[in-house]
Amino acid sequence: MSQTNINRLRPFAAARPAFLDGGDTPRAFLERCLEVIAARDGEVKAFVTLNTDQARTAADESAKRYAGNRPLSLVDGCPVAVKDIIDTADMATQMNSKVREGHRPKADASCVHALRRGGAIILGKTVTTEFACGVSGPTTNPYDAARTPGGSSSGSAASVGAGMAPIGLGTQTAGSVIRPASYNGTYAIKPSFGAINLGGVHPVCGTRDHLGVLGASLEDIWRAAHYISAIGGSAPGYAGIPGGAELPPARKPRRLALLRLGGWRETDEKSRAAFGELMGSLRAEGIELLEPERDTDLAALDAAALDVEAPARDIMCYEMRWPFQAYRDAGHELSKTITGYLDHAAEVTPAMYADALTRRDGLRARFAAYAGKTDAFVTLSSSGPAPLGHAFTGSRAFQTAWSVIGFPTISLPLLAVDGLPLGVQVMGFDGADDSLAAAARWIDEL
Repeated sequence: MSQTNINRLRPFAAARPAFLDGGDTPRAFLERCLEVIAARDGEVKAFVTLNTDQARTAADESAKRYAGNRPLSLVDGCPVAVKDIIDTADMATQMNSKVREGHRPKADASCVHALRRGGAIILGKTVTTEFACGVSGPTTNPYDAARTPGGSSSGSAASVGAGMAPIGLGTQTAGSVIRPASYNGTYAIKPSFGAINLGGVHPVCGTRDHLGVLGASLEDIWRAAHYISAIGGSAPGYAGIPGGAELPPARKPRRLALLRLGGWRETDEKSRAAFGELMGSLRAEGIELLEPERDTDLAALDAAALDVEAPARDIMCYEMRWPFQAYRDAGHELSKTITGYLDHAAEVTPAMYADALTRRDGLRARFAAYAGKTDAFVTLSSSGPAPLGHAFTGSRAFQTAWSVIGFPTISLPLLAVDGLPLGVQVMGFDGADDSLAAAARWIDEL
């Protein structure tokens, strides 16, 4: 196991104490980010729009607050890259689609509004695949420009991985936060479903869409996600992210359950070996590891997760009918990928949709019942490093099940294969995001 070079990451939480003692300023931190953008974004192509002037003004205002020892929050002064399906009042939100070309929202999305209230600096809008579910944009992988950055949160992940920003906002309906985090060597959290309000985020699938945070450290992603949830609120009828604003203290797991999911059979031998070496390190620390090859209950659970793809597709396509069918009926241009989803949606009857939801709820219940048997689940974040090419954003086999059931997950940039990053996914139970973060912190610090 060789750890990926994460020196290019630019953690904000580690820099913040110097803002308080006068050794650094938010403006100087922002300028370092802008220097990397100027040097690298011509090749990486992470950003659609930069908000440079407004960002500098916000950084100067933040610096004044720190100088007076009155920062607004733990994210005050933090530059944030925002995926371009998330509304911003001061920049167009175009979603990599001609349908929304030049579209200028009248207000910020809930998550952006919350961050601005906390003094965060909205640095710019980042490339997304078309509506977060269609054709890819121009972004390349900062470790190898010939490779995909993943999708659909491609620009946000690449900007963080390249050291352009400490935080990037993304969304995940299947694998669109955790997979690009793995490919770009960043940390990421996809909280429990409903823990963050999605107002102002273009929908794909209402019962599967999550806002996620990609970042340069575990502390960064926790602080940002928790603040957004606390200030912007949760989805109606759901609880926010539990715990406090600070990353929970590390807590050593007593037992972890390994999941193979559909991704293991796609995973190359080098990636399997790197993951196996990490698991050996955990065993050496006295953690009990349950494996589906040796535990019949876990094997049955792992197999049940494999059956999620068909109902997951029915759910997504059925829920995509609006607004995508309205776009098509109005004569707007959509990619073959999206029109294919709509064609499938036409075949999904209300009875089929209800059956898919029942199957999903059954899987949720089966995983929830495992809470007394393990502290968390663990697997890879992707089935290997980023593949060559840009049209295909990578397999979703390691991420889809956790998006469908809506449980929280965290990706840690712990592994490298042939000099390319590979993430490790630590997955928890619904509404227990803080317990998951405590276990992930222990593993990360190990």
